[in-house]
Amino acid sequence: MSELLKGKVAIVTGAGRGIGAMIARRFAKESAKVVVNYANSATEASAVVAEIVKAGGEAISVKGDVSKKQDCIAIFDATEKAFGNADILINNAGLILYKPLAAVAEEEYDRLFAVNVKGTFLTCQLAATRLKEKGVIVNFSSSTTTLALPTYATYVATKGAVEQLSHVFAKEMGAKGIRVNVVSPGPVMTDLFTTGKTEEQIKHMASLSAFNRIGEPVDISNVVT
Repeated sequence: MSELLKGKVAIVTGAGRGIGAMIARRFAKESAKVVVNYANSATEASAVVAEIVKAGGEAISVKGDVSKKQDCIAIFDATEKAFGNADILINNAGLILYKPLAAVAEEEYDRLFAVNVKGTFLTCQLAATRLKEKGVIVNFSSSTTTLALPTYATYVATKGAVEQLSHVFAKEMGAKGIRVNVVSPGPVMTDLFTTGKTEEQIKHMASLSAFNRIGEPVDISNVVT
């Protein structure tokens, strides 16, 4: 276990599986105390925490839908009760939708923006007063914001909003020494990416990469750390 993040407290949203789970594991390996947030993946989140604790780390799991303000408050409350104020906020929780714009239902649009944009807004708003000075916030966008792929319009709109929110928020938080960055992954081999895709589609996306492969969650955790 390394000590790069020793003494730091990190909240990772949507950390029950996929990229979030890998980030939580990586932070724990770097000696951070980790809050594994989840909305629906209770079993998976508990497994991530158990793995971290077994390896000698410190972690708790906290249920919360980031699109709801009271849930976000509860995440910060639980963090502070267990470990004290957070140093790091990783806004990984997110949803995706593959549908032509004309076919997207209003309810689908609302849910995507609620989690991807409002969730980031709410947690950042809380972090403004509850994160320690010289803290770090990492928000997630996507490489698809520049690719203009058919069926991605609604998803891309949410990620574009996150990017712009983050750019402005970074300037607002600079006085407190809090850094706000955006990570924009390409395709990553998670359920979020593979669901609804054929093997041919996945191979085509891999061919667009300089490494001729789909990214893995560990790739993103390396960048975030």
